Amino acid sequence: MTTISQTAAQPSIPQWSGGLVRWIGAGALAAAAYWERRAAIRALLERDDRELRDIGLVRSQIEAAVGGAFHPGTERMR
Repeated sequence: MTTISQTAAQPSIPQWSGGLVRWIGAGALAAAAYWERRAAIRALLERDDRELRDIGLVRSQIEAAVGGAFHPGTERMR
C-alpha cells in the first residue's frame, strides 16, 4: 500500500520582497564599507612620510594596506 504525505503547499507567487530587502541591505553594507575604506585611505594620505614609515608603510602601499592585501611583516602583497 502506498501512502501519500501532504506537505505544506508552497505559495504560487514567490516572495520577491524578501530577496529585494536582502539585496538592498547588502548594497547598503557594501557602500558603507567602501566609504569607510576611502576615509581610512584619506586619513593615511594626510600623514607625512615619517609617520607612515613609523607604522611600516610607504605612500604607495596605503591602498593595499587598507584593503588587507599588504602584510608589512612579510614585505610582500598577497
